[in-house]
Amino acid sequence: MASLYADELSFALSLCREVASRSLDYFTKGVDVVTKDDGSPVTKADKEVEAIIREAIAKRFPEDSILGEEEGVTAGSTSPGADKSERKWIVDPIDGTYNYARGIAIWSTLLALEVQSQVVLGIVSAPAMGELFYATSGGGAYKNDKQVHVSQTDKLEHALFNFGGPNRIEAAGLWPNMQDVVRRTERQRGFGDFLGFSLVFEGKAEAMLEVGVKPWDLAPMKILVEEAGGCFSDLSGGESIYTGSCLVTNRHLMPEFKRIFVK
Repeated sequence: MASLYADELSFALSLCREVASRSLDYFTKGVDVVTKDDGSPVTKADKEVEAIIREAIAKRFPEDSILGEEEGVTAGSTSPGADKSERKWIVDPIDGTYNYARGIAIWSTLLALEVQSQVVLGIVSAPAMGELFYATSGGGAYKNDKQVHVSQTDKLEHALFNFGGPNRIEAAGLWPNMQDVVRRTERQRGFGDFLGFSLVFEGKAEAMLEVGVKPWDLAPMKILVEEAGGCFSDLSGGESIYTGSCLVTNRHLMPEFKRIFVK
């Protein structure tokens, strides 16, 4: 375990393991879905898990602000404003709510810490699949306490390319780009949510494209791929988690994928 942010990592891992039992209980028994104003689904589990995480962070790190999918931004006790806070926890209590509500195991709790606009800690907890990924700055990326690395594939024609919702990709005007990458890569798979990303962290796929998403969907993915030896880019050519899109790849192939997708 890395020494930098070791206390925060220990706290966050313990917290994610704690809420896993709550989310798994609802997943096993079934849970009703409500549609939010933005058209996205939410369940009782989403709200309860985020509330537990928020309460624990506020108690352990009262000066830190919190950005969560269900409750928005909460400023820390000494923060002049959430947008100016030096430290911000970013929370997605149930990423993959569609899957979760339908009994599909591809869902996770996402938790990250951003310090001075840099993501320094990230966790992807997928208890229904028995997978827990985590990373801190300079500490490497791990799955279930075993270090993981991106692949060394350096030819696009040998790459496995993952992508999220095709409807969002089409809405973003990227369908011609998708057709291009389908022609040029060896395999393509629509592994959405955390799974498309984690396969890149582990070197089992070379790239993941996601659009129409929020910072809580992307924050842990950024540090995990970077600490696994890969790259993160938004589709404007920067590295922001706040633009609603991303490419996650190994280092060899990021230039090729950016030529295809970055505007």
